[in-house]
Amino acid sequence: MTGEFSPDWLALREPADAAARAGDLIAALPAGITEIRDLGCGTGSLGRWLAPQLPSPQVWILTDRDPRLLEIAADRMPDGVSVGVDERDVTALTADDLAGTGLVTCSALLDLLTAGEVEDLVAVLAQARTSALFTLSVTGRVRFDPADPRDAEVEAAFNEHQRREETGGRRLLGPDAPAFAAAAFEKAGARVLVRDTPWQLGPELPELTAEWLRGWTGAAREQRPDLDLDDYLERRLSSLPHASVGHQDVLAIFE
Repeated sequence: MTGEFSPDWLALREPADAAARAGDLIAALPAGITEIRDLGCGTGSLGRWLAPQLPSPQVWILTDRDPRLLEIAADRMPDGVSVGVDERDVTALTADDLAGTGLVTCSALLDLLTAGEVEDLVAVLAQARTSALFTLSVTGRVRFDPADPRDAEVEAAFNEHQRREETGGRRLLGPDAPAFAAAAFEKAGARVLVRDTPWQLGPELPELTAEWLRGWTGAAREQRPDLDLDDYLERRLSSLPHASVGHQDVLAIFE
């Protein structure tokens, strides 16, 4: 894969992200939101998708620990939107940081956090009474057309990799993240809406589909070095399948 957080990979996936997100959740957002904080903003694709669908004026606080990505995101936000940047680890967010913020957003972030980190983030949002729209969290479900006998084996190994324990004992939530976050928000008293938002890949998106397949099988092989997936990957790349790659959007509103 081009790199999980590389500008090239983020640009390649942006159209699929935009097509997958649950646009109907925007109508459920509380009225009067003027300040939005985007966690792990990357190159700002979520802001480019969401800002034109919200009323003006808007202030976006782009939050990421990568200064290179912050610079790109700030430069590419839609005209008429005021932009601030905040270089930090998103897990260090406090309720004081959210003074005046009406909405916290993120895209493809929750599955990279631990259970404790999600619980802490939910607690901060509950204390600040700030609503959250968390989009495109991986669910681990992949459906191919045509199917291959080894699909389930690769999916299982990939999902094990997504739940891996990193250096320092951080156990990632991976595909458990959206359900875990929804339950944590409900426990904290929020009204929660969840939507299935799968990527739809296939021959009509050849570059993205091929790059995703390489990354998906690569993660499976990293988790299970005993798996010989060369023939599998070659088959899949030689005739790109249609693939529905599971994600979910979670909207939590503190009323």
